[in-house]
Order: sequence, then structure tokens, then C-alpha cells
Amino acid sequence: MTHPPHVRTAPPSAPTYAPTVPPVPPGPPGRTEQRGGRGDREPRGTPPEPRPAWQESMERLRAAATTEPGRLRIIGAALALLVVAFGAVTAWEATDRFGAADDVVSRSQPLTVGAADIYRSLADADTAMASAFLSGAQEPAALRERYQEDIERASRLLVEAATYTEGSSDSGREIATLNEGLPRYTGLVERARANNRQGLPLGGAYLRYANQQMTEELLPAAERLYEAETDRLRRDSDDARSLPYAALALGVLVLGALAGAQRRDYRRTNRVFNRGLLTATAASAVLLLWLAVGHTVARVELHGAQVHGQASLEVLNDARISALKARANENLTLVARGAVLTDDGKHDKYETDYATNMGRLDAALAEARKLADDPAGAEPVRAAIRSVAQWRERHRSAGETDRAGDYDAAVEKVIGDEGSTEQSFDQVNKELVTALAREQSEFDEAARDGLGALAPLAVGAGVLAVVGVLGTVLGIGRRLSEYR
Repeated sequence: MTHPPHVRTAPPSAPTYAPTVPPVPPGPPGRTEQRGGRGDREPRGTPPEPRPAWQESMERLRAAATTEPGRLRIIGAALALLVVAFGAVTAWEATDRFGAADDVVSRSQPLTVGAADIYRSLADADTAMASAFLSGAQEPAALRERYQEDIERASRLLVEAATYTEGSSDSGREIATLNEGLPRYTGLVERARANNRQGLPLGGAYLRYANQQMTEELLPAAERLYEAETDRLRRDSDDARSLPYAALALGVLVLGALAGAQRRDYRRTNRVFNRGLLTATAASAVLLLWLAVGHTVARVELHGAQVHGQASLEVLNDARISALKARANENLTLVARGAVLTDDGKHDKYETDYATNMGRLDAALAEARKLADDPAGAEPVRAAIRSVAQWRERHRSAGETDRAGDYDAAVEKVIGDEGSTEQSFDQVNKELVTALAREQSEFDEAARDGLGALAPLAVGAGVLAVVGVLGTVLGIGRRLSEYR
């Protein structure tokens, strides 16, 4: 019996068992976890980190810029924004310049005139009182009334100036000084009058004390007030005449942007004109031209008001003040009778001050004649110069008579009716008043013309800006409608 060959077989292997893994409890909804060789992965349901709004806006803007309608919308928005900015800046700068020009016409210049009137009123009151004192115990009623009117005018003008001036400013401090010193001055004058009526020489001393307070306290304060108001007038005039650089630059930028948008439209569509954009361009061009012309006219008129009007007014005011001072010194020369000398003790103080003020009067009149730009303004100045020459000659004659010992005749030559220095002074004062009125009229006319050139610009800027925006929107909207 044949058997199969013996074949060795491997013993049966031991059974293998897979490790039992406990089930993972389910997590919250929306989250599934996976385990891998490298650890746990991020949950599949976690929302992405939120992005800032500006990033999303930029992405949408970039996406829109890839299409022609999107690009048109961006161009339209940019053009409308530029036109609005141009109109707003133009209106703001025009309002600012108009406000400064209005201050020149309605506040700064009237306050400057008021300050000059305060000075003249005080100086004239001192002159009138000295002339009345020379007339004797019973001063002429006309001189007494003139003195009272000058004091009342100065008091009223101080009240008006204080209404428009801050107390902490330089002008406010000078007004306070004048308000405090004026009652003291009038008190000294009344004491001088009372003693003069009684024939007491103490009256002359009180009058000299009053004049000293006037020349050392009141008139310097009034002069500083006048200078402060004049400086404010110059600042307001400079502000009104400053160029609107921002508005002009924006206007040029707007016109360039509108021209570029129309050129782009022409190259893409072969259409020569876009009516909406053409309207916006016309409105912006009109506004830019109006801005340039309006400010040019305003600058020219305000410059003329300052150079030909205000400069002449300042010189003429100086001339009138010098004349008033010289007249007061002339009268006090006879009142003091040499009792008051200069610091070196060699000369009569009032005669020396008279000569000084007459020299200033000559210089001011020479300058006023140069500034006079028409015959109507130059004639009163020339007449004043002739009267000053006559005044000098009569003063010299009165001085010779006084030095000869005839005091009464000298007084007559100073305050008399015919051929006196008072007559010459009155003629000089009259011509200066005429010249001042002429220059004041020229200043007012030129300043108002400058103000009128700026008045409608702010409103016009708003209207033309609206027209420009509407034209831009309609022009771009017309192009967008072709893609629908």
C-alpha cells in the first residue's frame, strides 16, 4: 500500500485579536473629529476669522474695477466728490474773505475813524480852552461851547469804541485809561476857569497842569488807541485780500479730472460729447472763473482803498493832530509867559513844542499832496499848505510883539478876529476837514466795491457745485444704461 510522502505542516498559529477601542462619544453638532498619526485635526465646522469691513470693501472695489460698469461707477463717484469739495472749499474761502472785507467796511475802519476823532476832540478841547483862557475872565461863549462839544464827543466816542472792543485787549486798556483820566482833566480845567474869573494867577497854573495831563496821559493813550485800531484795520484788509489757494487748486484739479473722463469716454465710445460731463465741466469752469475774477476785483478795490484812501486818511489825521497841538502850544506860550522851560532850561517849552508840531504838519501835508490822486483831493491840501505858511508869518509877528513888551497886542494877533493866527489855524483846519471827507468817501466807495465783488460768490459756489454733481451723475448714468 502506497502512502503519500510525509509533508511537514506548520503548526497552527495562535489566534490574533484586534484591540478593542472604546467608542468616542459624539461631540456637539457641527463638530467632527478625526484622529490621525499626527494628532487631532481642526474641526471641519469652525467658521473662518472675520475680516475687517474695509478689506471686504476693497475686495469688492477691486472686483468692480475689473468690469467697465464698475469702473464707470468709481469714476463717477470720484468726479462727484471732487466737484463737491471744490464747491465747499470755494464757499468757505469766499465766506471767510467776505467776512474780513465786511469787517473793514463796518467795524475796523469806523473804529479807526472814531479813534482819530477821539484824539482830535481831546486836542481841540485843549486848544479851545487855552484860547478861551487868553480872552480874559469872561471867555467867549463860542469857545466855551466848542470845548463842551469836544468833551461830549470824546466821551460818546469812547462809549461806542468800548462796545466793540474787548476789555483785555490793547484798545480796551487805552479806553479805560481815557475814561479814568478825562474827568481829572475837566476838573483841572474848571479850577483854572474859576481862578481866572477871579483874576488869580493860580488859574494859569491849573491850566498848565491840565495841559500837562492832556499831553502826557490822555493824548498818548488816544494815539495808542488809534494805532491799535489802525493795525486791526490793516489785518482785516490783508485777510480780505488773501488769495484762495485751496479753492483755485481744487478748481484746476476738477477741470483736469473732467477733461480726462471725457477723453476716456471718447476713446471707448467714439462719441465726441457726453452732455452730462460737459455740463459739469461748464459749471466748474464758470465757478473757477468767477472765483478768480471776483477775488481779483476785490483785491484791487481793497488795495486801492488801503493805498489811496486809508494811507491818505492816516497822513491827513496826523496833519490835523499836529495843527491842533501847534495851536495849543501857541496859546500856552502866551499863557505861561516863559514860566515853563525846556529840560535844558534855555528855551520856552511851549514855543519849542509849537515849532516841532509845525514841522510835523509840514511833513504830513507834503506826504498828503503826494498821495492825492486827483485834483479834487489835491486842492484842499494845497490850500492848507498856503494857510500854514500864512500862519507861520503871523506867529512870527505875534512873537516879536510879545518880546517887545506889548502883551495885549500879541494876544490880539493870536486870538483876534482879523489877521490873527487863529484865523490861519481855522483855515488850515477847514481845509484838512475837507480833504479828510474826500479821502473818506474814496475809501468807502472802494471798500464797498471790493465787498460787493465777494458777496454773491459763496451762494454761487453752492449752486454751481450742485449743477456740476448732477451733470456728473447724469453723464455717468447715461453710459451705465448702455450695459443693462
